[in-house]
This record gives sequence, structure tokens and C-alpha cells, in this order.
Amino acid sequence: MDKLTRTDLFTLEDYASERPEFRRRVLDHKKSRKIHVGPHATLYFEDRLTIQYQIQEMLRVEKIFEPTGITEELDAYNPLIPDGQNLKATFMLEFEDPKERQRWLGTLTGIEDRVWLAIDGLDPVWAIADEDLERATEDKTSSVHFLRFELGEAGAEALRKGALVAVGIAHDAYTHEVRPLPDPIRASLAGDLA
Repeated sequence: MDKLTRTDLFTLEDYASERPEFRRRVLDHKKSRKIHVGPHATLYFEDRLTIQYQIQEMLRVEKIFEPTGITEELDAYNPLIPDGQNLKATFMLEFEDPKERQRWLGTLTGIEDRVWLAIDGLDPVWAIADEDLERATEDKTSSVHFLRFELGEAGAEALRKGALVAVGIAHDAYTHEVRPLPDPIRASLAGDLA
């Protein structure tokens, strides 16, 4: 998938008028890219459109219009766009109660390295987590992680051809899986591959 450039983005003024329709389109698109894995973990698979929306929102909220500021946002978010034979996702651990969240984040240390994706007939692919910066300590994990699943040529080809896909988490304190992914999600992810 092509990376975003400044010419792909709306100016702040244009985004103000385009935002309601663009936001509706992106939120509709995200429905086929979101997977709940058990009661407290969610994978949000990213692509060019979801990342454009994230950048546009950051520019809007931070009122960034200087070329250097826009370039910094592009540099920060472009790595989250799939680039060939991989899928990329934001992984969130979600707990409503702050005390429960703190307790679980201490219990779930290392969970970001225990997330897998399996394409029918192939070995599971383990997530590569947080390549931009470390988000966990020895005592607790973060509630947000960025994951990359390297599928390789065989995995990418199988997914493009319609193979079933499963995702899961294999952590001592949290083991859940979704098997198989619903077809709209599988088809959307297949569209991310070169």
C-alpha cells in the first residue's frame, strides 16, 4: 500500500467542511477491520484510509498547518500502513474500571508478544509489537500497542485467494481466539496485501 504524502491530505480549512462525510465513510470502513478477541482485547487493523483519518484528526486537533509539522505526523503514522506481505493493527486492552485496568495491565505483561494470526493450512504468525518505541515495563503492559503480522509470500497469497483466517491471544492470563474471522473482515484484510 502506498504511503501517504502531504498531497493526500486535506488542508485544515477543507477538512472542516469534508470531515462529516469523510468521518462517516471511515467509521463505516472500520467496521470490517475491528476484531474483539475475548472480553477485553480488540484488534483494529489499519490501512491507508484509517491512517489518513488519524492524521487528519491529529492535524485538526493540534491545529497543525506548517509543512514540518505535517511531515512529522506523516512520519509518525505512515509506518502503520501495511506494506506488501504484512498486516498492521492497533491492539487495545480495554477495561472500563480504572482499578481493574491497572490490576490487569500488571497481570498481562508481555501480552503484546502473544498475539497471533493464522491462515488456514499455515503456521500461526506471531505479532511483532511496538517497533517505534517500548510501551511496556517489567511490571505492566500498556493498554495500547502497535502490531505487525509478517505473512510471507505463502500467507499473503493464501489470504488473497480466500483462505480462512483466525486470530488469537495465547497469554497465561488471557487466552482467547476468533476462528474463523467473518468473511467481510477477511476480505478487507486481503485487500491490504500487494
